[in-house]
Amino acid sequence: MKTIYLDHASTCPIHPDVITKMIPYIIEHFGNPSSMHTLGKHAKEGIKETRRGLAAFIGAEKEEIVFTSGGTEANNLAIKGVAYANRKKGNHIITSSIEHKAILEPCKFLESEGWSVTYLPVNRFGTVDPKDVMSAITDKTVLISIMHANNEIGTIEPIKEISAIAHERGVYMHTDAVQSFGHIPTKVDDIGVDLMSLSAHKIYGPKGVGALYVRGGTRIVPIMHGGEQENGKRAGTENIVGIVGLGAAVELAAKEMELESKRLTELRDKLINRLLAVAPDIILNGDRVNRLPNNISICIGGIEGETIMMKLNQNHLITSVGSACSSGKRGISHVLNAIGVPETFAYGALRVTLGRDTIEEDLDYLIEILRPTIIDLRYVGYRWQ
Repeated sequence: MKTIYLDHASTCPIHPDVITKMIPYIIEHFGNPSSMHTLGKHAKEGIKETRRGLAAFIGAEKEEIVFTSGGTEANNLAIKGVAYANRKKGNHIITSSIEHKAILEPCKFLESEGWSVTYLPVNRFGTVDPKDVMSAITDKTVLISIMHANNEIGTIEPIKEISAIAHERGVYMHTDAVQSFGHIPTKVDDIGVDLMSLSAHKIYGPKGVGALYVRGGTRIVPIMHGGEQENGKRAGTENIVGIVGLGAAVELAAKEMELESKRLTELRDKLINRLLAVAPDIILNGDRVNRLPNNISICIGGIEGETIMMKLNQNHLITSVGSACSSGKRGISHVLNAIGVPETFAYGALRVTLGRDTIEEDLDYLIEILRPTIIDLRYVGYRWQ
């Protein structure tokens, strides 16, 4: 039986067209982009092509694109780079309580160096209130970083409204768009951000490559030193194969995003309705409508999510419990904790994220296996003590 992959928020398989674009840069155009000879020039042209395509896709200038090793590095560069460049202005950063660790950990690091960080609460759907952002800004605030869409529960944040508030107060605005990029529109002028983090492997590109958009005029310093690559913002020989793969993935997203988003939204809504009807004590996490097209996050009361996930895995269904966090002694997700999911439900988290190969029959099979799995686990009296 085929394996049904329903964990696209964690990573996506590399699309065959992306692999095809990458292969010449492994075999033929393998030169160092900084070299002056022919091989170096071919490699450099591959980077330029990706830079142009990515910039066009998000409505930026090509000089505003900084290639990184992925979303985590892009987030670190945005948080630390802006903080260090603007420390004479102030030492305050605003973020939310449901950010990815790639935001929360750099913020905690800066706190250890004397910075002040405000972690904004969210409502039960995981939405940041722009009024809370406005109230949190002080004359020492240099950066606001709110994710575009949450990786666990799929809720899309009101980034445009928050960006407007930031700019009214002369504060830089960053968004982690790793989950939304290539799935919903991320034109930088439309959402109003100064910095935006992106990753290739969430859109059928290779792992280990991403980018940070940095609006022209934004004060930022590099956090890696040793070379002048990426206009002096990110030292190190470029991952040419990965960058070309990112460019190819962006080309696919540009062609398919609108129709694919509509298709996945329809599948998502059908699956949400069916999941909530599978058994009693199942709740949906995140906003029902204002969420990523491919994200379904539920909690099943009284049953451990990891146990359900493994049972599904045994039946060739690949899902996840979301991003684990250590906010509770049993590892309740910090996101579920922030939106107020009761403990008896929070341990039963299950995340299903759809992709380009997902069809309705896959979801039929998921329901077919999930229903008896929940019944069996409840029958044997599996409960958290």
